[in-house]
Amino acid sequence: MLARVLTAFFLLFAVPAGLAHAGGQAGPRILVMGDSLFAMHKLAGGSVGTRLRSALGAHLVDNSIGGARYLYRLPISGALGMNIAKQYHGGDWDWVVLAGGGNDLWLGCGCNRCERKMDRMISEDGRRGVIPGLASRMRRDGAQVLLVGYMRTPGSGSPIEHCADEGDALDARLARLAGLDAGVHFLPLADMVPHGDLSYHAADRIHPSFKGSRAIADRIARVIAGGSRAPQVSRNAGGAD
Repeated sequence: MLARVLTAFFLLFAVPAGLAHAGGQAGPRILVMGDSLFAMHKLAGGSVGTRLRSALGAHLVDNSIGGARYLYRLPISGALGMNIAKQYHGGDWDWVVLAGGGNDLWLGCGCNRCERKMDRMISEDGRRGVIPGLASRMRRDGAQVLLVGYMRTPGSGSPIEHCADEGDALDARLARLAGLDAGVHFLPLADMVPHGDLSYHAADRIHPSFKGSRAIADRIARVIAGGSRAPQVSRNAGGAD
């Protein structure tokens, strides 16, 4: 059942890499990685990456795939991007924009007794795990890293409402990681949706609507437009998945 769900997400949100490149842009060089928070509306031209490219005039590659995880073991689909770490390819990136972890907590442990999975992704102090190791690699390659949290549904229910505590814990750990290196940034989305406003979410109340994707892109664009390259490089320990 889980394999079918992941395959469906993959087919729904995956786009061949060549279609994700922007040609002839003079803006910042950006790599977008993650799950359906970014991949939603990719085929319709309304994804976060598409809107971010337009807002910044960026040369942007969007490798995000719906259903992707940090802790993903299947080798072939993992290499194609279902493993978020495999979405990264070193290059002359100014910024890498990264989201993920929700599928690990929701599909991986049902947002219940997820301490071990959370620790494997990122330790409580933000120094160890897959995410800190990946961020360190990106920083050594010269990119600034923007870690993006997930939206919430204040004032309305959703199928993942029981994951709110885990989402808060993940946000807190990502913020601690960002505090270790001036070139790693954390952008929370927990405050983005007004109380009771359903217009930022798709009908499933999990993924962003077109409006939600645009709002996320606008927030990311403001961070990148106001940022400068930071020389400090974090020395965080990676973790095997």
